[in-house]
Amino acid sequence: MKALLLENIHPEATRILTAAGYDVETRSGALGEDELIAALNGVDLLGIRSRTNVTDTVLRRISGGLKAIGAFCIGTNQIDLDACSEHGIATFNAPYSNTRSVVELAMAEIVAMARHLTDRTAQMHAGVWSKSATGSHEVRGRTLGIVGYGNIGSQLSVLAEAFGMQVYFYDISDRLAMGNAKRCESLEELLAVAETVTLHIDGRESNTGFFGADQFAAMRARSLFLNLSRGFVYDDQALADALRSGHLAGAAVDVYPKEPRSSGEPFVSPLQGLPNVILTPHVGGSTQEAQYDIGRYVANKLHDYIQTGGTSMSVNLPEVSTPPATGVRVTHIHRNVPGVMAQLNSVLSSHDANIAFQALSTKGSTGYAVTDVTAASNGWVDDLAHIPNTIACRVIRAS
Repeated sequence: MKALLLENIHPEATRILTAAGYDVETRSGALGEDELIAALNGVDLLGIRSRTNVTDTVLRRISGGLKAIGAFCIGTNQIDLDACSEHGIATFNAPYSNTRSVVELAMAEIVAMARHLTDRTAQMHAGVWSKSATGSHEVRGRTLGIVGYGNIGSQLSVLAEAFGMQVYFYDISDRLAMGNAKRCESLEELLAVAETVTLHIDGRESNTGFFGADQFAAMRARSLFLNLSRGFVYDDQALADALRSGHLAGAAVDVYPKEPRSSGEPFVSPLQGLPNVILTPHVGGSTQEAQYDIGRYVANKLHDYIQTGGTSMSVNLPEVSTPPATGVRVTHIHRNVPGVMAQLNSVLSSHDANIAFQALSTKGSTGYAVTDVTAASNGWVDDLAHIPNTIACRVIRAS
């Protein structure tokens, strides 16, 4: 089997897949649509990060054979998950592996902005000695507003509270508050109380333009803003205007509406050159520890899916936990309509199949069945593959 890993995925992923017998090709940058279609010829596993987009067009135009995609990051908005399900391609990501890296960067940037450290270091490099407490503040006792209280937001809540900050959060889901954090019933309520606002919302399409000129205007005067979530959720020009007017005292941004596809390409932003603004090149989760953990986690998920058919933690297919295969295992991805399992079991019965294991799960419009057969007459796998509403059918033989 062949694996293609793009965007400088950690070498640990290559090591794991190579040791498991895969022919692994690595490339340093992202690929555009046409490049990706050409590169996927004969590829079974695809690994990407955030800058390669896997569209329905890509999946329809490739020659077939792609079985699984690994997003070696948290987000999956760069992948058309519905199209992956329709084509029978399992998708996995790393929802927890780099949360600590993002949290530590956010906390460091909160302190750096409160102390104007970027301005101070720029002055020192220019030979200017400006020893003054003017404009510098402790974060202890100040209010932090966290928008999005998932894995990252809740962990930041704990760390910020350890620094002595008062934490408020807002999330559309009913989240359990960590420590002494206080839940806000609306974004407006949070913006009215928070001296620092940080975004940690997910990449769903409905979050496009979530934070714009009205939200910046609603923030407290001379407050601070951070975005380490997605580039398309905020208006960078509106943020620049709020900073230039003096309404906001500083900002730290790691993601942008338009980002270069690879290192070395020029970066342009209306936020460049503004005082007390920290700009980082989408490195929130880019620590050696996080990238190693992501490489290990996603590579193992991909291999486990190929080896056992297990879809635990898949972001698009129904989750089925599987033991090691007994005899011959067939995985059957199908449209979730009545009667498919009855037809599947009818086929097995007609071939006198001895079923050693069977599991089924459904998710939305997709169903997924895993069946181990220790004895059957010839042709049963082909008959399963031709059941109406079948999306994909794959055979795994016990090693």
